[in-house]
Amino acid sequence: QGDILAVDPGQLTGGRPYKVVANLPYYITSAALRHLLEAQPPPILLVVTVQREVAERITASPGDMSLLAVSVQFYGRPRRVARIPAGAFFPAPKVDSAVVRIDVYPPDARPVQVPDTERLFAIVRAGFGQRRKQLRNALAAGLHLSSEEVEAALARAGIDPHRRAESLSLEEWAALYDALGDEG
Repeated sequence: QGDILAVDPGQLTGGRPYKVVANLPYYITSAALRHLLEAQPPPILLVVTVQREVAERITASPGDMSLLAVSVQFYGRPRRVARIPAGAFFPAPKVDSAVVRIDVYPPDARPVQVPDTERLFAIVRAGFGQRRKQLRNALAAGLHLSSEEVEAALARAGIDPHRRAESLSLEEWAALYDALGDEG
């Protein structure tokens, strides 16, 4: 028992491979997933019960992506494996739940490789920082760059500046990371 965000999973396991099976508190799901996926060493597998809506966000495809989806999909391959109706719990919550399985990639087998994950996620956060805004505007505001600098980087990455953050794939975020160079 304890606060999942205060636990160092690598220390608990002595650095040995491990799996996490958890019913995550809904109010800290995003933070808990990021904490577990960034742990050293990371788990090889996560099987978590989360709010159904969060499960949909985690497993989203380009067009419906979110910061959470990009974050989880950078570290592992998520898929919904079960739906749990609210009535299966007592007392019943107001929402349905879902079980999500995340097969965590070894760091060298991630679908995209970037030297600085913090910088990548700073760019992704900037892109999602102003919902419903075009990438050009959201990135310029979030990264404190001129529209011209952002448009040039988007062009180098082959991304239309009028698109929105939710339409980008993980690979496109990595291409944008590369295109921004030291600007991002």
